[in-house]
Parts: sequence; structure tokens; C-alpha cells
Amino acid sequence: MQWYLSLHPVTQALLATLGTWLVTAAGASVVFFTRRVSQRYLDASLGMAAGVMIAASFWSLLAPAIEMSEAAYGSWKWVPPLVGFLLGAVLLRVVDRILPHLHPDLAVAEGPKTSWQRSTLLVLAITIHNIPEGLAVGVAFGAAPSLAQGPSDTGPFLAAVALAIGIGLQNFPEGTAVSLPLRREGMGRMRAFWYGQISAIVEPIAGVIGAAMVMSMTAILPYALAFAAGAMIFVVAEELIPESQRNGNVDLATMGCIVGFAIMMVLDVALG
Repeated sequence: MQWYLSLHPVTQALLATLGTWLVTAAGASVVFFTRRVSQRYLDASLGMAAGVMIAASFWSLLAPAIEMSEAAYGSWKWVPPLVGFLLGAVLLRVVDRILPHLHPDLAVAEGPKTSWQRSTLLVLAITIHNIPEGLAVGVAFGAAPSLAQGPSDTGPFLAAVALAIGIGLQNFPEGTAVSLPLRREGMGRMRAFWYGQISAIVEPIAGVIGAAMVMSMTAILPYALAFAAGAMIFVVAEELIPESQRNGNVDLATMGCIVGFAIMMVLDVALG
């Protein structure tokens, strides 16, 4: 861990998001062993992903944003978290509206009409989901030096590590959720795997951008933290929870959400 601490925060963010990308690839590799997995498993996994992202949005992003705002803005400490949170959600809504994409298990694409292939639309849906995840990890690592109370305070760094672990855990079923539907439609194993893992390539890109941005413009740090939280909550409310409950496994998906929230909470409180 000491060698990781000695790295530049942008490099830390890059390595962490490369790890979350590799977990997505591991999930996509399920396609080499089977054409199908239990729908109950997928719904519980999506619910767990929602719980992880909700918990991470508060403990890893909003709470530090509020803490920083309190020191800088006094009684107006609520302004940066509110503005950043709303901007993150609004931007994801705009992207969701202008970019055609297809959610798993749906026949009709969302967004503008297009002649793009179903596989491309499916990958785009998961890619939209992965952008705020990579951004959140990058912002967390980039913010760690500013949040630390001194050279020996590793709490913010460990909180960023906890966030990366949580995002990685919920990326496994995401890779599976892309590759298996493509395989069931007749696509070859290798091609289905390729599409499944490529959906997460944006995470290292977004992670590096997020870390570099907050390090070069520290004044926007509380806004950036809240922005990442708003983007993630939008994904949870617009995509993960509805998809996890679409096939009738409501109670199972709900318990998955509770478990995911608890796992991320423990990771963040224990490490951060």
C-alpha cells in the first residue's frame, strides 16, 4: 500500500479505474462458459450495484463535499453540494436524451431514432452508466490530498480506495449483463466478450480527467465531488433500480440493494 501512496493522485486514479475495467472484463468473460445465468442473480446484482452507488455517493462524495464547503462557505455550505449534485444529474439526463442507447432486456432503444446496431446501442447504455463511476473514482483520488489533515492522514486516500473497490464489485454483473444478451442473440463468444468489456473503457479515461481536473482547480472541489454524486444517483434512479425490478424479482432486488449499501458503507467507514 505504501508504494501506492507514493504515486501521483492521477496515477492512483488511473490504476484504480483500470482495476474496475478489468472487473468488468471478468464479468463479461462469463460468456465463455454459458449462454445464460439466472435472472434472479442478475436482478439481485443490479440491486446490489444500486446500493453500492447510493452509499458511495454519500460517504465518498457528498459528505466530503459538505465538509469542505463548511470550512469555505460557512452558513452557505449547502450551496456547492446542491449545485454540483443537480448539475451532475442534469448532465446525465441530457446525455441520456441525446444519445441513442438500449438497456438490457428491452426491445426499444431510448433517445433519438437511429439505424445503429443493437450491440452498439447496448454498449452505449452501459457506457453512459460507467462514465460517472470512473469520474467519481478519479475525483475521490484527486481530492484526497486536499482532504487530508496532514502528511500522515491516509483517511481520504483509503476512502478513495474503498470507492474503487465498491465500484469494482458492482462492475462484474455489468459486464455479464452486456455480453450474455449478445451471446443469446447469436453473437460469437469472443465478440460478445469484447463488447462486454469495452463498455468500461471510459472508466480509466473519466478517472484521469476527474483527478486531473480537481487537482488543477481546487476551488471547484466540493462542486466536483457533488457533481459525481449527482451523476451516480441519476444512474441508480433512472436505470439500475427499474431494471432490477423489471422481471418481477422486486423483493430480491431490494435486498440486493440493502446488501450493496451495507457493503459500501462498511468499506468506506472502515477504510476511510
